[in-house]
Amino acid sequence: MTAPVFVVDQLDGVGAEFVLDGPEGRHAVSVKRLRPGEDVALTDGRGRWTRGVVKTADGKDRLVVVDLAPVRDEPQESPRITVVQALPKGDRGELAVETMTETGVDAIVPWAASRCITQWKGERGLKALAKWRSTAREAGKQSRRVRFPEVADAATTKQVAALLAGADFAGVLHESGDDPLATADLPGAGEIVLVVGPEGGVSPEELALFEEAGARPYRLGRSVLRTSTAGTAASALLLTRTGRWG
Repeated sequence: MTAPVFVVDQLDGVGAEFVLDGPEGRHAVSVKRLRPGEDVALTDGRGRWTRGVVKTADGKDRLVVVDLAPVRDEPQESPRITVVQALPKGDRGELAVETMTETGVDAIVPWAASRCITQWKGERGLKALAKWRSTAREAGKQSRRVRFPEVADAATTKQVAALLAGADFAGVLHESGDDPLATADLPGAGEIVLVVGPEGGVSPEELALFEEAGARPYRLGRSVLRTSTAGTAASALLLTRTGRWG
């Protein structure tokens, strides 16, 4: 898919033409400056999508799309890749979400690890979560995805352990790992869950709890990556080894 992607609430009942307005219409007309005859893609971000051709661009925020193709449903990728991302400092969390979305991760779980400097509490936590979800949405559009990654509510360590216990492959990126992720025995289908710790590292107690849940520690290479880039690097490796990047 190479046509620019725009998000709509739903695609059920789409007729001969579709009017894209509001923020998405403004982005199409005033930012992308689309003109009649150009191709566009419309998606609900949950796998449903269609293509069309711009008929008119009116004012600053109204795009009329015609020649709509039948609505398609893009299936879930397999194996599904979930990254449990410890909360980084500042805006590096949005950076991690953005690059993992562009890479192809299917789900992101924010994790309040014990050594995280940043902690999501109250209204501040809700705003931070909303930023992560907005970042995933915008990065999904930019990378021409029609199924955006799910960004879950912030998880506790016990909740992460339960998620790991139910995975077909579970791992923790940690420098103590004897085995490289590049040689791990990965499933051809099902669910892969990978934990990325905070800048201060995964605590011994957390590591022990995750190992009890079936998640062994793995290393990426000789260097230690920052928490905001480790998930993206590991995801690229997993996507290649599982054949999803084939």
